[in-house]
Amino acid sequence: MSDAPTRVARIEAALRAAFPDAHFTLIDESHLHRGHAGARDGKGHFRLQIVSAAFAGLLPLARHRRVFAVLKTLMDTDIHALSVDARTPDQA
Repeated sequence: MSDAPTRVARIEAALRAAFPDAHFTLIDESHLHRGHAGARDGKGHFRLQIVSAAFAGLLPLARHRRVFAVLKTLMDTDIHALSVDARTPDQA
């Protein structure tokens, strides 16, 4: 049985808690990486598109760092790779 739905729910819950105004799309791309060394340890590959006012005034790298800081625990347990596209509402 796959842990993917639970994993996605945990990631989404962490993002909602940290960025309550955010609109985001989280895509589980783990199926594209079957057999990949990182996938064998049970962690997933994800693509995140997130729009939040919390990113205003931040450069892209700082935005990514904010997202990764929020997901740090899940990076250790659930996420092998995460692609992030973080924007402000006026960039959406």
